[in-house]
Amino acid sequence: MKKDLFKDKTLLITGGTGSFGNKVLERFLKDDIELKEIRIFSRDEKKQEDMRIKYKNDKIKFFIGDVRDYRSVEDAMDGVDYIFHAAALKQVPSCEFFPIQAVKTNILGTENVLEAAINHKVKKVIVLSTDKAAYPINAMGMSKALMEKVAIAKGREVKNDSTIICRTRYGNVMASRGSVIPLFCEQIKQGLPLTITNPEMTRFMMTLEDAVDLVVYAFEHGEQGDLFVEKAPAATIETLAKAVCELKDPNAKIKCIGTRHGEKLYETLVTKEEMLTAEDCGHYYRIKADNRNLNYQKYENVGNAKLDDIVEYNSHNTERLDVEGMKVLLKKLDLFKDN
Repeated sequence: MKKDLFKDKTLLITGGTGSFGNKVLERFLKDDIELKEIRIFSRDEKKQEDMRIKYKNDKIKFFIGDVRDYRSVEDAMDGVDYIFHAAALKQVPSCEFFPIQAVKTNILGTENVLEAAINHKVKKVIVLSTDKAAYPINAMGMSKALMEKVAIAKGREVKNDSTIICRTRYGNVMASRGSVIPLFCEQIKQGLPLTITNPEMTRFMMTLEDAVDLVVYAFEHGEQGDLFVEKAPAATIETLAKAVCELKDPNAKIKCIGTRHGEKLYETLVTKEEMLTAEDCGHYYRIKADNRNLNYQKYENVGNAKLDDIVEYNSHNTERLDVEGMKVLLKKLDLFKDN
């Protein structure tokens, strides 16, 4: 991490009381990043109080507000240099049953954050998206896909790139709030079988540290509208469950309950259309924004026959972890430190 980029700067983290916000704080405080101020913006006063007690650091400032409310976002924006926009509704089932709520937070809330950032001449904003935004089939993914479109559109409006807006997209963050690994651990604790949906279902596997690395990489290298994706390994849900059992309780049972509302067999991080222009940056892909405009006549006779030969980047065709490989990754989590 280029520490001098953050020296004497003010960073705002929306949804900052979540798993990602806590991990950013831990990273920046551990690495002694010389930020002037880190602002935590969220609706949850209890979680803010918990963070205040946990970190006891005068550089951390707390703002109660909601990204749906432009005024509260603007109140937290004065003097901000950089933003990590993590506020979102992330649970597939809840977004599926309450899609308008996903629209209000993930799409309109993002527009509020970006509008305020541009008005206050924030230097750079990194918005956090998800693999479910690529070929979306559920409300959460659809709202995140539109969030990405909002980010690109707002970036086009910025004069002289005074505010750079970049996107990151990543898969399942292991042991984050509401994810399946803490559920598995709780089921084992209660002596219940581990419930899996489809044993052949695959998901990308990333730690919270990986998620922070991706956002920092995007911050350091991103240009207007860029999308950054990490090349992450994947595992089947059955492999994940077996690895958790072997680490926590080899006698635990696994029960298949069937696919839930809005779930895919596998997730896509980079679509075929995006892979066509993706830049391989080693551990990451960079995908430039499509900056064409409404002058359709310029593109009427332009096509690309190569698209049929392109393969999307998804959790079925990436590196596949076996049980032992999954156990190595799990042992990096606090939930498995003693195993």
